Amino acid sequence: MAKILVVDDDIAVQATIRMLLERAGHNVVVASDGKNGLAAFEAGDFDLLFLDIFMPGMDGLETMRLVHQQQPLIPIIMISGRPMTPDPAEGPDFLTMAIKLGAICSLQKPFRPAALLAAVAGCLEAAKRSSSSSMPARDVASGP
Repeated sequence: MAKILVVDDDIAVQATIRMLLERAGHNVVVASDGKNGLAAFEAGDFDLLFLDIFMPGMDGLETMRLVHQQQPLIPIIMISGRPMTPDPAEGPDFLTMAIKLGAICSLQKPFRPAALLAAVAGCLEAAKRSSSSSMPARDVASGP
């Protein structure tokens, strides 16, 4: 299956996501903040990232920006426990903002296990389609 990096400062959230993904057959690495997540990302070869938006030190949006500088096509799922605010007067909707800044999708915590697994499947499938369509055309008729 996929190799997935989960970056969240909440140990319970890390454990929950890890358990769900490992039960689904994925290989999971966790990090507790953006700085450690970026280091793990640079040391590994990941298929998908989960980033919490609000973490001490380097937040998820900054982490996503730095990750995309290195691998622009890596799929990222942003997560947040802050409520979505449909009223702009109450403040920005950070999950929607994350999508506009490059995340493939977002999940509001707490999320249902089925929603998490569906998001992972959708992101991996989209990444597979985009990587195969972005591969340069090869001329198989030409020889050495």
